[in-house]
Amino acid sequence: MKCESARDCIVLLNYGELPDELAGGLEQHLTECEGCRAELEAFQMFEERLALLPVLEPSPNLLAQSRMRLDDELDMIPPHGFLTQLRTHFYRWLGHVQGAPALATLLLGVGFLAGNFTLRYQVAHAPKPQKPVVVTGPDEGVDKGVIANVTGIVQTPNSELVQVKYNRVVPETMEGSLDSPEIRNLLMVGTRAAGVDGADTVRKDSVALLTNECKSGHACQPTAVDGKEIRNALMVSLRYDQDAGVRMTALEGLQRFVGQDQHVRDAVLEAVMHDSDAQVRKTAIGLLEPVQSDSSVRQVLRTVSTQDANPYIRTASYNALQSSADIQ
Repeated sequence: MKCESARDCIVLLNYGELPDELAGGLEQHLTECEGCRAELEAFQMFEERLALLPVLEPSPNLLAQSRMRLDDELDMIPPHGFLTQLRTHFYRWLGHVQGAPALATLLLGVGFLAGNFTLRYQVAHAPKPQKPVVVTGPDEGVDKGVIANVTGIVQTPNSELVQVKYNRVVPETMEGSLDSPEIRNLLMVGTRAAGVDGADTVRKDSVALLTNECKSGHACQPTAVDGKEIRNALMVSLRYDQDAGVRMTALEGLQRFVGQDQHVRDAVLEAVMHDSDAQVRKTAIGLLEPVQSDSSVRQVLRTVSTQDANPYIRTASYNALQSSADIQ
């Protein structure tokens, strides 16, 4: 993803309109582009400051003037075109037909006869059955479910014989230790599983295994070869997975890195502010305990303590603020 596209996606993300299929690409781009990360942080800072301002209700005079202007603009709309008028007249004529039973019966009879004639014509002119397909490869038949793509088509001159070359998709299985880079890479791919049977279970299992690796300290440390990639995969699951249980599991895997990794801390703060599940927000607030003295953390907690719709979350944020004040 290029920076121009990423910045458009950042705008959609801040307004909650970013499609799920673009979320992973944006997340990957943000891990590599300092400029776009700064753009996202600026948006978030603007929203947090804006959230602290009081919401002003429009005055009755402004509403009345707006309605009057809307009525004036509607009156200035030009008359409907020819096609619109034709459609209107058709529906009006159809209404008259519904009120005339004899005419409606006649039209139904004409329609039945026309449909019968059309069916007989199609049957008489239907194409003749084609000759059976002959497979020249090692397989005895072609299964459409395992065809990846068609790579070439050659027709014999002056003949109906056609040769089609295609590639097949064969499911594979890999078995190995959780310490294996190949297994970890497959698990990270599994956190984004979608569009196939059992995708929800695959995402849950993948995030759970990666979380256990992080909790045990085997894989997510900055010194690990793929430690950063695993943390990024868990952050993507925390931000975009539709299952609250998966997001909760991802939080557990990121817990020990809140104080070490600024990106992890930002992901947890986003969960506190925007996650749709109250239990996920409560857990995220608890994860921020080691960094409650951070100014950005205090600002988010202050906003949530006054604006969250859940009174329990507001209380938890307030208590966290009081704890950080005692620490200072």
